[in-house]
Amino acid sequence: MERILRTPQSAALTIERLLQFATQNGLIEPLDVYTSRNALLDLFQLAEPFQGDVPAEKLSSPVSLLEELLDAAWEAGLLEENTTTYRDLLDARIMGLLMPRPSEVVRQFWTLAKTVNVEAATDYFYKQSIDSNYIRMDRIQKNAYWLAETAYGNLEITINLSKPEKDPKEIALLKTLPQSSYPLCLLCVDNLGYAGRVNHPARQNLRVIPLELDSEKWYLQYSPYVYYNEHSIIFHEKHIPMKTTANTFYRLLDFIEQFPHYFIGSNADLPIVGGSILNHDHFQGGRHKFPMEKAPSEKIFSHADYAGVKAAIVKWPMSVVRLSGHNKQQLYRLASKLLDDWRAYSDAEADVLAFSEKDGQRVPHNTITPIARNNARGEYELDLVLRNNRTSEAHPDGIFHPHQHLHHIKKENIGLIEVMGLAVLPGRLQEELADIAKLLTGEAALSRELQSDASHPLHKHADWIVSLLAKHGASLSDDAAKAVLQTEVGSKFMDVLLDAGVFKRDEAGQAAFGRFLAAAGFAQQ
Repeated sequence: MERILRTPQSAALTIERLLQFATQNGLIEPLDVYTSRNALLDLFQLAEPFQGDVPAEKLSSPVSLLEELLDAAWEAGLLEENTTTYRDLLDARIMGLLMPRPSEVVRQFWTLAKTVNVEAATDYFYKQSIDSNYIRMDRIQKNAYWLAETAYGNLEITINLSKPEKDPKEIALLKTLPQSSYPLCLLCVDNLGYAGRVNHPARQNLRVIPLELDSEKWYLQYSPYVYYNEHSIIFHEKHIPMKTTANTFYRLLDFIEQFPHYFIGSNADLPIVGGSILNHDHFQGGRHKFPMEKAPSEKIFSHADYAGVKAAIVKWPMSVVRLSGHNKQQLYRLASKLLDDWRAYSDAEADVLAFSEKDGQRVPHNTITPIARNNARGEYELDLVLRNNRTSEAHPDGIFHPHQHLHHIKKENIGLIEVMGLAVLPGRLQEELADIAKLLTGEAALSRELQSDASHPLHKHADWIVSLLAKHGASLSDDAAKAVLQTEVGSKFMDVLLDAGVFKRDEAGQAAFGRFLAAAGFAQQ
């Protein structure tokens, strides 16, 4: 039986309030209100607009209004199911009716860049992405976040609570849906304006900025679930696989010339040490100073063929070569040489092998996670993080990957964001840490079931919990237990990065690091 909207005037008033929000925040101009109103009335099957006075208000977000409209949509039978996924599909459609056309956004962006500066342009674009609810700040604000003091500076820790889980009905439905190849992936420009489906998000409120890197067409957009300030995705016009090459460094340097207030980096291009999307070439950027950027140079090197470039080993858990200088071409050429040298380099004593044989094929293992920025001295700066994705019997998930004893905290790939010192930890940890805190305060007792039953939600943490109780006891205050766990999780993340480091931070590992740099033509100062 079809549902009937019992309160059409309430929905009509909410539409007027949403139009007011959109106008106040520059999503639409006054003349656009008529078109947007009529489109929303049609969407909600309302015969006419609200006929009374609309309260004057200045909201910071459209979310509360969208929630009212989504409730009305469910009531009216406009939602197939009243789940987060279906609600998200509709709210993107609603906000898509309250936005300028993509070409108008691009025109405004570059007008600001030329008449004011590019910083003003990104300010405009970032605010629009938030106001349109494309960046879901209401969910992002639920993420846990803290700093953990370590020997390598304050690492940033976040527990990702912003991405909603699928409803069980939706999970069952996904198995029955036909496979679709459009859009090819979440990064393709074809997503612009896409209505979405249960297994692909709606993107009517997505806008992108075209730009040119190394004479090729790329696009800039923001991540809908930003992990840091102005978390950007810069993606290739074509659906082509990620590949770290000399061109990668040129594109990164090209970008920071155009966007001097942003950093840009790339995940590595091999499984295990790479990112989650390797089938579409892309970078990540933004306006954030990560812990790795703050880390000091530890040993200084030079290269006789590149006198204008300074090189250093960074004091960091992973193996980072920092190149800096004013000469873009020299920096680009030296980074390209270093990549070639590293791809071919082996040092069995340090467990580094460049290649292995599988089914008669030569399988590469060495690659680089690169990050570019403009430093405080006004130089181009490239951090080149050495990566190797070999596995072994002892470490089937990766020799230079978080080892098994750390998987209870972090098992996933160590990508660009983690490399730079921001841990993105799974949402399950929020509840698990809260339960572990109860053991540290004495509110709960360590049970035999926790230690022996693999199905117990805290079983994966059993050894850690025993060590925590031995170290801190079971009579901490609530605040002290929370502080202890934040410190200990930070220590675990530091160990994750140490495991991912190719040349270890001990004397033997640093000697091996020196051997590689010497083989690449560097001399220590």
